Amino acid sequence: MTAPLHQLAHEVIGDGPHPLVFVHGFTQTRTSWRTVAQTVVAGVPASRAMLIDLPGHGESQQVAADIAETARLITECGGQATYIGYSLGARVVLHALINQPNAVQRAVVISGTAGLATPAERDERVAADELLAQRIEAIGVEAFVDEWLALPLFADVPLAANQRRERLTNTAQGLATSLRRCGQGTQTPLWNELAQITTPLLAIAGSLDAKYVAHARRLATTAPQATLRIIPDAGHATHLVAPQLVADEIIHWITNPTAYSTPTTS
Repeated sequence: MTAPLHQLAHEVIGDGPHPLVFVHGFTQTRTSWRTVAQTVVAGVPASRAMLIDLPGHGESQQVAADIAETARLITECGGQATYIGYSLGARVVLHALINQPNAVQRAVVISGTAGLATPAERDERVAADELLAQRIEAIGVEAFVDEWLALPLFADVPLAANQRRERLTNTAQGLATSLRRCGQGTQTPLWNELAQITTPLLAIAGSLDAKYVAHARRLATTAPQATLRIIPDAGHATHLVAPQLVADEIIHWITNPTAYSTPTTS
C-alpha cells in the first residue's frame, strides 16, 4: 500500500501486530529491502514489515528534510516498532533511537555510524557531498548511478542484485537534496547519547568493509545493550550481497532476546 501524501511513501508486507520498519540507503528505494523483509516476516511470528521511501528517494522524492526531521518522519509512519536501517537509513534509525526513543523498541544498524567526531571532519564531508550533489545535477541520475555502483564500496554486489533499475527512478534534485541535508557531515555525533541508551541494538557489517566493521564494533561497545554481527564475504551493501544471512541474523536476534542480554561480538 502507498502512504497518504502527508507521510513518507511506504508499503507493508504481512499483517501481524508487531511492526518492523525498514529504511534504505542513499540512491536506493524501499524496494531494496523486499527480499530481506519477506524472509524476516516469515521468520518472526506475528510480524509485519513496513518499507519506507526516504526523503529525496522513490515516491518520497518531493520531500526534503534533514536527518533529524527524517528520523521523526519515519517514526510518524512506523510508530512503535523495530527499526532496521542500512547506511543512510542506519544513521536515520540511530537519530530516531536517540530523539524518538518511545517509538524505537529495537534498532538494527547495518553499515552505519553514529557520526564523524570532529568539526573539521564534518566540514570536509559537507564540502565533498556538495561536490557530489553538483555532480548529480550536472550529469543526471543514470550516469551518476553508474558511477556510484562502480565505486569499490560496491565491488562485491552482483549485477542482478545492485538495484540499478530501482535507483534510476530517483531524480537528480531529490538525491542532491538528500546529500545536502542528510550527508554524514550534517549529522551531529551521537556517540555520547548512545552510551546512555538501553534499547536493544544490533550492529551488522560485512567483513570486507573494514571501515564499517570498525564503526559496528564501536557501536556494539558504546551502546549498553548492543550486539555485533559480522557477515562473512560481504562488503558495504551486505543486505544485497547476503540477504539470507542478514535476515537470519535479524530473525535470531529478535526471537532469542535472552541470548543477547549482554553485549556480544562475532
